[in-house]
Amino acid sequence: MCNEFRFEDSLADLLGAFRALQIPLDWEGGAPNLEPRASIRPTDPAYLIAGRPGGGGRLLQLRWGFPGPRGPIINFRSEGRALSRGRCLVPASGFFEFTGAKSPKSKWEFTPDGADFLAIAGLIRDDRFTLLTCAPGPDVAPYHDRQIVILSRDHWGAWLDTDHPQPPIGPSPAGSLRVRQIR
Repeated sequence: MCNEFRFEDSLADLLGAFRALQIPLDWEGGAPNLEPRASIRPTDPAYLIAGRPGGGGRLLQLRWGFPGPRGPIINFRSEGRALSRGRCLVPASGFFEFTGAKSPKSKWEFTPDGADFLAIAGLIRDDRFTLLTCAPGPDVAPYHDRQIVILSRDHWGAWLDTDHPQPPIGPSPAGSLRVRQIR
């Protein structure tokens, strides 16, 4: 399960990627100050793009993890679910997985191959968000039995438009992620 990611790109990079796809974004007040974040963990606030009827998105900052009886629910299985409300995209420069039975576990960083950042499919409930998961793709499978749902850029607009059915979601294709060991 993904329990750490990072976002170190600028607001200009984020807006430019959505502008290139002709996906309008807005936010309340003045332009947000997107500080680089090398580590975002459960219960931390993070920026995301909330979907809405008619398409486009609203840039928000919410806390990661739905309240749960035994701690925050940070990941949510996507299989077999119709996800029509609360859809969001969580931008990430990379995410981390951990392997090994003993501490300190090996830490692996996954970054997009050929893009500045990726967009993780998520859900919003009240003032919190969670990340969707699916079976792992070939880049993640050697390290974990699940992976976060990473949407390709051609599906960002459809995911954010809550008037339309969700686009297909599933594992990332082979070669879409670069992997490196951190420790």
